Amino acid sequence: MTNLSIKFLKFEKTESGANHGQFLISALRPGQGVTIGNVLRRVLLSEIKGVAITAVRFAGVSHEFSTIDGVREDILEILLNLKGVVIQGDIREPQFGRLRICEESIITADLIQLPSNLKIVNPNHYIATFSRPKFETVVLEAEFRIEGGVGYRLANKTFDNSLEDFLQIDAIFMPVQKVDFKIENIYDTYNQMTERLTIDIFTDGSITPEQAMTKAIKHIIDLFTLINNNKTTSRVRISQSKALEVTQNRYVNIKIEELQLSVRSYNCLKRAKINTVGDLLKHTSKTLLELRHFGRKSCDEVITILRNKFGIILE
Repeated sequence: MTNLSIKFLKFEKTESGANHGQFLISALRPGQGVTIGNVLRRVLLSEIKGVAITAVRFAGVSHEFSTIDGVREDILEILLNLKGVVIQGDIREPQFGRLRICEESIITADLIQLPSNLKIVNPNHYIATFSRPKFETVVLEAEFRIEGGVGYRLANKTFDNSLEDFLQIDAIFMPVQKVDFKIENIYDTYNQMTERLTIDIFTDGSITPEQAMTKAIKHIIDLFTLINNNKTTSRVRISQSKALEVTQNRYVNIKIEELQLSVRSYNCLKRAKINTVGDLLKHTSKTLLELRHFGRKSCDEVITILRNKFGIILE
C-alpha cells in the first residue's frame, strides 16, 4: 500500500444548492475497498454534524392543526416545508431566526432573518403563500429555533421546558444526503491485482463533498485512537492486577510465626485460626478489628509488617 492515493475527481453544484463530489482511492489490497467504502459511507451519513430548524412559534397559534388568516397552507404543511430549509453554519447552542410579513407575498427561505453566523443555502425554497385579506391589517410573525446535531431527531424526542409555545419539527441534521461507492479490480505495473474505490458524495450544500470527506476521515481516526488508548489503559490495569495477584500468591503459605508479631497479636490470630499469610489476606483491616481482643494497635502492626516485608497492602 505504499502507492495508496486519494484524488478528488469532480465537483458539481445544482441550482438548488446541492453538491456532488467524486473521489478515487487507488492501490488498495483486495478486500480493503469494501471495508473502507462501508466505513466511510456510514460515517458520512450518520456522524457529520448539521444545522436545522427544530421548532417554530407562530403568533396566535397554539397547535399544529391550526390555520393562519391569509395563509394558503395550514400549519402542518408549513412545518413540512420548513424541514426542507437548508442552513449553513456551526453552532453549539440553540439560536433563533425570525420572520415578519406585512404584505402579500410568496414566502421563501430567504425571508427568514438569521444570526450573522448562519446562512440559508436554498434561499428560493418555498414555505407558504401569504395573501392579506382586503381592508384588514394582518401580520404574519414567526420565530424559529435552530440547533446543531447529527442524524435525525423526531419531534417527540425533544424535551425542553423553554419550548412550551413552540411547535416541534422533525429535525434532519444530515448534510450528506447520499453516498455511493463502487470497487474495480486493477492490475498494477507488477501484474499484481489491486482495488480502486470510487466514492460519490451528495450533500445538501451546507458543506462541500470535500469538507464532508475530511470530517469523516477525522472522525474515524479520532474514534480508533480513542479505542486504542482505552485498550492500552486496560492492559496496564490488567497487568497491575496480575502483578498484585502474583505477589500475594507468592507468600500465601508463609506461617504467621515468621512475621515476628507481638505476643498479643500472634495469640489473637492463632485463636481465630489464622495460621498463614494466605489466611490473613482473606481479611480486611475492618474484619481483623472484629476479632476478639484484636485492637487497633494489633491491626496497625499486621498492616505495617505485610507492607514492609512483602509489599502487600491490606485494605
